[in-house]
Amino acid sequence: MKSNSQPIKLFLVVAFSCTSLLVSLIPVLAKPTLGSLLRNRSNHKTTLAQATTFNQPSLPPGPPPGGRVRGGAKRSGGCKPTKLDLTALVPFSKQADSVINVWGQTTLERPSWFFYVPYTKNLPYAVKFELQDQDSNKIYQKAIALPDKPGVIRVSLPTTAPALAVDKQYHWYLTINCDKEENSPPAFVDGVIQRVELNPATVKELGMTEPLKRYAIYAQKGIWYEALTILAQLRQKNPQDAALQTEWRNLLSSIHLDDIAAEPILSDKP
Repeated sequence: MKSNSQPIKLFLVVAFSCTSLLVSLIPVLAKPTLGSLLRNRSNHKTTLAQATTFNQPSLPPGPPPGGRVRGGAKRSGGCKPTKLDLTALVPFSKQADSVINVWGQTTLERPSWFFYVPYTKNLPYAVKFELQDQDSNKIYQKAIALPDKPGVIRVSLPTTAPALAVDKQYHWYLTINCDKEENSPPAFVDGVIQRVELNPATVKELGMTEPLKRYAIYAQKGIWYEALTILAQLRQKNPQDAALQTEWRNLLSSIHLDDIAAEPILSDKP
């Protein structure tokens, strides 16, 4: 009996040791697996951020759109001086004669505009957004409330406003009147937006993919307003996402607005 019990005891010791080793390894093995999944997700976003470029389309035919991408106290005596000027988050180009053209495309009937506003609601400034058709007829106007702190605000065309027509150009303005007596010129930015249509294959692809990929498609197709809106929404939902922060910085740098990239995107809610 004694000789038979020894192998049994040895077997039990070995079995118990193997079981203990396996149990101890399970969390060790599990952690790298979870970590690798998170790293893969992060790497995917970073890769997309590095690969995405905004392809600015050529100016539309006809007279140059003109416009102003920045407007501030240096140009308007009634406004309080600020570190950064009022700025429209829109592509712009400079011609040889120093004329600036502020112009971008959308596919939407009622798109959104984004502006960096350096003034806050404690100042008695009157802010107005206006949209005109290509014959300079006013089709929409709205008073805009100044935010609690300087940052990027969003102005959307509501369902009550006329829809943008395909292949038509519209002139938009954001004006800040800093002088109650209106003796000084206002601070303002302005530019042109044009609604276009994408081909059916691209529309189908957009409808079947997730937001970050949709952003990349719009950027590559030169559709500024949708690209910017999607990325801004993603950043607001994931404010700590480093890859999205990098993407936002890259997008604004591509249109020479690096100084605005670090400014907060403010909530749409008052």
